[in-house]
Amino acid sequence: MHLLVVSHSCATAINQEIYARIQSETGWKVTLVIPDAWADEFGNALRQEPPAELKGSVIRCAVWKNGSIIFHAYKMSWKAFLKELRPDVIYMNHEPYALATAQVCWANKQSINVPFGFYSCQNINKKYPPPFSWLEAMVYRNSSFALPITDRVADVLSAKGYRGKQTVCALPLDPERYHPTLRQTPPERFPQGSSPVIGYVGRLVEPKGLRTLAAALGQLRDLDWRMVLVGTGEFQAEFEKLLTEQSVRERVTFAGYVPHHETPRWLASMDMLVLPSETQPNWEEQFGRVIPEAMACGAAVVGSDSGEIPHLIRQSSGGLIFSQRDATELAAAFRKLLVQPALRQQLARDGRDWVERDISLPAVARRMIDAFETATPPKRRERAKYRASLVLQPE
Repeated sequence: MHLLVVSHSCATAINQEIYARIQSETGWKVTLVIPDAWADEFGNALRQEPPAELKGSVIRCAVWKNGSIIFHAYKMSWKAFLKELRPDVIYMNHEPYALATAQVCWANKQSINVPFGFYSCQNINKKYPPPFSWLEAMVYRNSSFALPITDRVADVLSAKGYRGKQTVCALPLDPERYHPTLRQTPPERFPQGSSPVIGYVGRLVEPKGLRTLAAALGQLRDLDWRMVLVGTGEFQAEFEKLLTEQSVRERVTFAGYVPHHETPRWLASMDMLVLPSETQPNWEEQFGRVIPEAMACGAAVVGSDSGEIPHLIRQSSGGLIFSQRDATELAAAFRKLLVQPALRQQLARDGRDWVERDISLPAVARRMIDAFETATPPKRRERAKYRASLVLQPE
């Protein structure tokens, strides 16, 4: 079978590994269309080499509105491209309300009309104005499958009117790439010492709960700890001021921007990771990919009850949950882990076990394969097998 995947997130090569896994497990042909050079949230132009298994299978395409997840579109004649490529199933690793998703969905309907599906991580039922609401409804009508990343996202899709098949597929990661043994070789810039390390990885913006975090750290002055923050953002100067007011600024290291492929060693060098996000009127924390990444690296997690964070922590049994905006409760969670290293280590083991069992590359690849096969009619699968047999026959 021939699977076509379109994905802006796969401009980061590590995100392509799930499709290499699908290809190796099934023997399918996988074609991956990605932006030629995607502008990430830090302003970097991502243009990385694909995994060896996908060399020759990745097509780079220029885009309009580069860096905008919702508004970008591919500079391609999709109808002509699809007629030439002739995939058996199309998977858009994009939200159903994104312009790129509507672009490819409409071209598919107007040309080859093969099974089409999309990804979603939206856990709030947002209403969009026309024409986005029209495009979203068109995608729903013409999609035979969807891969929401959590049960809550699946509920949102149903509430918004999607009636097709849904298969919950978490964002996958490779537990061999994210591994506790990386702690043996910490990054050069990681602060040295024997104090337990509280870590944070993400944007330094106020909705991430940094004001609450500073107040909580101020309640821990009697304990031994250090903190390392990976990321940049406009709230850094204010956050440093708050830390100074709490008399803990000297314990905190700002690492700045770290490329995604280098974060495993940073996470493995942390004893615990905090995600203190705070729900806003139009936003709440989504899957929180850094949570399973930290767990895979052997760190316990302390997370607020915003969005998907508490659900991930409960599923994994890999951390503690506190009420968002409650600095005293956050400080109590930190204190528990700092004075009880055995508890911290047990949570880390439980989190690592969950990653391997439920969201590793093999586990998620199998669910995605089942979704693609279920969406493809038996006759089309048989024709695909027949075409493959003709290609494989010796001359």
